Amino acid sequence: MTDTTHSARSGETGEIWILGASGRIGGAVAAHLAAQGLKPVLVGRESGGDRLRDTAADLGTRAVVVDGVDGMAAEITRQRPAVVFNGIGNYAETASVLARACMPGGHYLDLAADLTAVPRLLDLHEEAERAGSTLVTGSGFGVLAAEAVVIRLCEDRPIPAAVRVDALASVSLDAGVVGAAFAASVIDTLTTGGRRYSDGRMATSRLGADLQNLTLPDGQQAKSAGAPTAELVAAQRASKAPSVTVTTAMAPTSPVMRAVAPAAGRLLSIEPLRRFAVRRMARAKMKDTPRPRRHSWGHAVVTWPDGTRREGWLRADDGMDFTASVAAAVASGLARGEGRPGAYTPGALFGPGLAERAGGQFLLPDTARPAPGGTALG
Repeated sequence: MTDTTHSARSGETGEIWILGASGRIGGAVAAHLAAQGLKPVLVGRESGGDRLRDTAADLGTRAVVVDGVDGMAAEITRQRPAVVFNGIGNYAETASVLARACMPGGHYLDLAADLTAVPRLLDLHEEAERAGSTLVTGSGFGVLAAEAVVIRLCEDRPIPAAVRVDALASVSLDAGVVGAAFAASVIDTLTTGGRRYSDGRMATSRLGADLQNLTLPDGQQAKSAGAPTAELVAAQRASKAPSVTVTTAMAPTSPVMRAVAPAAGRLLSIEPLRRFAVRRMARAKMKDTPRPRRHSWGHAVVTWPDGTRREGWLRADDGMDFTASVAAAVASGLARGEGRPGAYTPGALFGPGLAERAGGQFLLPDTARPAPGGTALG
């Protein structure tokens, strides 16, 4: 079912469609764009249609109510919005379908952060070039925080020998159920296992490897470990280093979890067990939880063949709020014609300054002054 009054020529108005507008990040992206004087079109399913229409009326815009990814793709093809933000998740399945619906000429962005969806969308680069469309994947905290620091550290320098990036999101949680999208991402992390670049090629590693106990520039502490996240691809593409490792605060860091994770991943690779685990986790209830640290941090350590080593940080506030700011900045930039045809990660397209426009602050070797108890940079 669809609920819309615009004609097939509405793409000429430069509309920005927000798919998943009823979610936390989708709603925040829409609010950011509305605050800039833009009128994002809110897109969602019939089950939440009344609320979506009410929210659209409050923002002075309109809603498109349509069920299913194929239905959304059909409406995109028919109405030709200028930019489509995909916030509905399950990016390995939805991203390519919706991105292709934007072609030719329309632009697309999403929040994918896994090693299936992100490379798959980047593989559409030549197709997007021919279509005159810009596709941006990973438009959120982890991917941008990782690649932005790496780009800054590697500016005007030769290709490094090794890079390590750490994505340390600090996120507040609202009461509610976990949900299918997040549950699937957790289970898929276990089944995929760890990944790293070695000799220029992606290789398997143990989930939870490369355990880090980090003292942050503000004096707080954080633990992180290796996991199969798209920060790995972004950091390698930004640096071209043959050796790249990534850790995240979302990975298992306790001795018990790191010990059982490989066996759990093998069991959950059995499809019936995977489906059962996703269903059970999706129904689990969460309570309101404040973010565990004052800031979210992106961190990188870059080493060159001659032994030179540089370290840098990107500081942001709540990781989900920063993600919404990044996505809004990418969407508005694409709407203004600031992109270029092809498929990119956000920092590769707009440069590391995008992180600052979204509210982040770099602490680099020539600018950082760590707080008492923090780590010295350089």
